[in-house]
Amino acid sequence: MAARIAAMADQLAARGALTDPSWRGVLGEVPRHLFAPPVAWAAPEDGPRYRIDARKDPVAWWEAVYEPGTAVLTQFDDGAASEGAASRDPRVPTSSLSAPEIVVPFLELLHPFGGQRVLDVGTGTGWTAGLLCERVGDAHVVSIDIDEGVAAQAAANLHEAGFRPQLRTGDAAVDLGEEQDFDLIHVTCGVTAVPYGWVERMRPGGAIAFPWMPDFSYGYRVRLDVLPDGTATGRLAGSAGYMMLRSQRRHRATPAKEWPAAVPEFAASTTRMDPRLLWHTPGGGLEAAMSGLVPGVRAALFHDSEPTGEATLWLLEACGPGGSWASVDYAPGSKEFAVEQAGERRLWEEAEVAYVQWLRWGRPALHRFGLTLTPQGQHLWLDDPATTVNP
Repeated sequence: MAARIAAMADQLAARGALTDPSWRGVLGEVPRHLFAPPVAWAAPEDGPRYRIDARKDPVAWWEAVYEPGTAVLTQFDDGAASEGAASRDPRVPTSSLSAPEIVVPFLELLHPFGGQRVLDVGTGTGWTAGLLCERVGDAHVVSIDIDEGVAAQAAANLHEAGFRPQLRTGDAAVDLGEEQDFDLIHVTCGVTAVPYGWVERMRPGGAIAFPWMPDFSYGYRVRLDVLPDGTATGRLAGSAGYMMLRSQRRHRATPAKEWPAAVPEFAASTTRMDPRLLWHTPGGGLEAAMSGLVPGVRAALFHDSEPTGEATLWLLEACGPGGSWASVDYAPGSKEFAVEQAGERRLWEEAEVAYVQWLRWGRPALHRFGLTLTPQGQHLWLDDPATTVNP
């Protein structure tokens, strides 16, 4: 087992996901397999998910559990059905044992040390709570999950692994209980709008590490440092994606089938800009800019079913059906591309202006963007917290 955990740590280090050697010892003291159910679904980073069963195929089970880039999906549809015993591929995962390649960079970003009081939002299987217990001490960790069934299984997993954090069930977006203030908050679910109540429960100088998942983007690692004036600020630190905080799922809840089909009432125009640029520009800087300049909008690029090279970029307000939308059809060799837009907002025009603004800024990379949270809300900034990125 020690060799298996060491091999996982070596792979994490080789991928740049583990840079602080002290976390190797923590990983060794909190074996990941103690938090994985015998039957689940493995979700590798670069392939389709597949069912794993420790009894029927133990080799595949062990490999999936200790593969750095693989998450183990443990609940679907909020537990409406027992998917562990099912033979079909479930549709909507709602809890998991997150991939080490995602978990460790967040822990390094938070940088907890012994004796700090830590709130762990999203207990899941309990693995991250166990890692935090090993780092700061059981008595200093409070972990909360909204799902009673998930929380009960996490409690059993943590007990078997020998850890005793304080576990709570509830919605961390609105109720953190009556515990004293925290030094750190570690969040394992995607957040679009950071609840200001988290800042209110923090000591000055504390930090919140969380996956910021605005509508336009996949998601980012963020550490917000809490200042004495009640604000919190920090830079975007890299890409990351998690299942959404349940109360904010609406920001990610629009399935492909709800993207508009042919709608009779729309405004037609053309553009000379290749719409694929909004989807294929690497690095994350453009996505961050679009999140601030074109707020509340999701994007998707659909390729033609035939290998013609044709594609359609869709933009849709995150409020879902009934909101504004736009589509831009790309065709190889065309001098102009057809645009259709409907609703109160002209989403393609907003997106085109935003892309050009990003170019004028000099194509700033992801690390130049940051977030600030105040009692009035949150805003994205470029280079300096005073330079707000506004539509």
